[in-house]
Amino acid sequence: MSFMAAEAREAPDVVARVLDRNQIRLRELGVKLRELDPPCLITSARGSSDHAAAYLKYAAEILSGKPVASVGASVVSVYGAKLNVDRAACFTISQSGQSPDIVQVQSAAKEGGAYTVAMVNTEDSPAARQADLFLPLCAGKELSVAATKSFIASLAAAAAVIANWVEDESLIKSLHTLPQALHEAANIAWPRFATELVKRDSLYVLGRGPAYPIAHELALKLKETCAIHAEAYSIAEVMHGPLELVDDSFTVLALVPDDAAAHLSRQTIATMKAAGANVLEIGGPDFPYARTGHMLLDPVSIIQTAYVAIEGLARARGRNPDRPRHLNKVTKTV
Repeated sequence: MSFMAAEAREAPDVVARVLDRNQIRLRELGVKLRELDPPCLITSARGSSDHAAAYLKYAAEILSGKPVASVGASVVSVYGAKLNVDRAACFTISQSGQSPDIVQVQSAAKEGGAYTVAMVNTEDSPAARQADLFLPLCAGKELSVAATKSFIASLAAAAAVIANWVEDESLIKSLHTLPQALHEAANIAWPRFATELVKRDSLYVLGRGPAYPIAHELALKLKETCAIHAEAYSIAEVMHGPLELVDDSFTVLALVPDDAAAHLSRQTIATMKAAGANVLEIGGPDFPYARTGHMLLDPVSIIQTAYVAIEGLARARGRNPDRPRHLNKVTKTV
């Protein structure tokens, strides 16, 4: 078994640790955010962690109505901007907590008046040490270059932060049973995933709402482990130009969890099928997912199943999913 497969299957237990170990911190952060009443939230992250930050954005905006913005790291690290973020909450999400540009954004946010929270896996890291509040991701060492369990831990932590902030009892209850749902998700097989994609070199990955950042993460993993040119789009945005590439040789992977956007997503899927696209619908009969009891958490279940499927696809394409040719585990950008 590859490290990627083994680590992806560890995610349910990692999520249980994240939620258990951070119980007190999460409650305290919820109180702090209610007292602070931030006008907005900002995030700082790269790669998979930036997809987790985008997931936090959707969770926060849907449940609180507060806008969330991703700060371009180079705005601070390269262009030297000073951040004016008084009373905002800044969330740094990272596996390593070491990338200099991410750490600089966190420092600039604190200097600009923000309350800083680090959601980081490596506990003795600059981002973890310098934040006002540190939420450890509890994933342990990750040996595969492709992050899996630490990403899923980030999603669970993000959902828990928002749930405790807005005191959403339904989400809090579903978080308690999320590890069990992820165990189920890790054992769901998508046989058509490998057979349909093993010879594909290009495709779209689509999602909407909380599933949109998960589409980005799925596309990234297809690139780095399978060497497939996968482009992620919002199901709404794909109609604005990218549809022109679709013909009867084009594959589309669409994430359609059962939420408020599902019927709109299926309308777009029908249009793409009419244009000739081969659409694989995650959420359809051939690609089921484990239900979590909350629409914000169903995309987490989907990526759990997808990681296992992607690892198998990488091997079917003759690649080592643990060792992409040009990538390293820790990327330090400035």
